[in-house]
Amino acid sequence: MRLAVNIDHIATIREARKSREPEPIAAALLAELAGAEGITVHLRGDRRHIKDRDLDLLRQIISTRLNVEMAATVEMAKIALQVRADQVTLVPERPQELTTEGGLDVVLQAGAVKDFIRQLKDSGIRVSLFVDADLDQVRKAKTVGAEAIEINTGPYTTAAGAARDDLLRRVAEAASMGRRHGLEVLAGHGLNYINVRPIAAISEIAELNIGHSIVARASLVGMERAVREMVALLQP
Repeated sequence: MRLAVNIDHIATIREARKSREPEPIAAALLAELAGAEGITVHLRGDRRHIKDRDLDLLRQIISTRLNVEMAATVEMAKIALQVRADQVTLVPERPQELTTEGGLDVVLQAGAVKDFIRQLKDSGIRVSLFVDADLDQVRKAKTVGAEAIEINTGPYTTAAGAARDDLLRRVAEAASMGRRHGLEVLAGHGLNYINVRPIAAISEIAELNIGHSIVARASLVGMERAVREMVALLQP
């Protein structure tokens, strides 16, 4: 299973002091050296962490895959076409949220999402949708033209006992349906060194996107070690 490392919170530390360090680009290169097979960033409308400059530099420098999370807006469509990331992942976005809260409602926003996907696919850019473990959302992701889905594992990571088991089952069912519909299946949100293994055991999932937990551990043991330890947990 592939690991893509989200480096947003390296930029969050930088922006806490509005300084020039730590450098997200350096973190991305260290993550690649340690075995990450992709780098993920979220370019938010408010630019609270990752900046346009970061995106431009990442596109030029990293040697793996660049996945850019963004909202389905006119501004972001223009940026996506300019940067030409390997993948764009559409996510919901609210101004006051601490982090992404829940998956994109593809059923409700099908028209806008389909138009956004068409623009990017016409330019050869692959599009994934960040969705909850809901079978209706998975089905709709296919009909609007997405090539991949990223299943939101957030509810699983915050639950306990029987509730967690049920949510894990839902993630597995959504992953299975996604594969049956010809979608590549990714997953992420809230995963850490303790809760990741049951998700990594779902064979239909090809890649996990993990950020906060890796950056938190990197603050204590260094980025390379933090990434290597997570990569090891994803192996069978």
